[in-house]
Amino acid sequence: MDGVLRSTKYAFGPNRLHLCGPDANSEIFAYMVNGATDEGLKSLLRKFQTMFPYLKNIADANNIRDPFDNSVVEAYWIGNKLLDTISKKQIYSHLKDSLKVNKTLKKNEFARVENKIDAGAKMHHSFHVFNIWKRTGNDTSYHTLDSMDKCRISWGKVVSVDGPSIKVKTEPLLMNPNGILQLGGEIEKKLIRKLNDDYMIDVKIGDIISIHWDLPCEIITPEQKKYLERHTQLSINLANSSR
Repeated sequence: MDGVLRSTKYAFGPNRLHLCGPDANSEIFAYMVNGATDEGLKSLLRKFQTMFPYLKNIADANNIRDPFDNSVVEAYWIGNKLLDTISKKQIYSHLKDSLKVNKTLKKNEFARVENKIDAGAKMHHSFHVFNIWKRTGNDTSYHTLDSMDKCRISWGKVVSVDGPSIKVKTEPLLMNPNGILQLGGEIEKKLIRKLNDDYMIDVKIGDIISIHWDLPCEIITPEQKKYLERHTQLSINLANSSR
């Protein structure tokens, strides 16, 4: 898949809720419907305050010229080997210089983030969701359990397809009585796959899909699911280390 269009599918969910990116939801959606990319779409995606710096710095760390290279997009949203080449120093510089997280968080909070970099953090979307608990998009409030669960890239296995909706088996994010984050047992969840008469994600029973803000993003392979699970669990473990 084209990396620009792929990133658009993940960015669309929070953008339509005005949480991240420019106020250009109808334009972004039109690109999704048409399945085409151009410099105009790239320009819109560069305005996503959190996503684009991640893509750019993952690309730079791997000597890849295009931040929208498909492998870079996959690394950020799903996870792949590109994340393993990024040094702790590069992650620190990304958070401090590109995102200025040290200005968003209190001094002691940013110190905890620094400790997580030393403990093996990766430049994955889930790390930001679970460990930079004050949002850095259009909404700068603190995350709740529900918003973390929706903001992380989750996965689900399609168990039924019913016109504009599907049901998936997925593991919700939970917090136990001791304040520890964890993934719960599988539940069935209904998702809308048809956003209007012109756009519907084509899936079948048995497909594994990625999910962002309750919208299906794409069908993923078992190997991609393993990467997503691994990075999600790492980020959860790092979040729990400072609670």
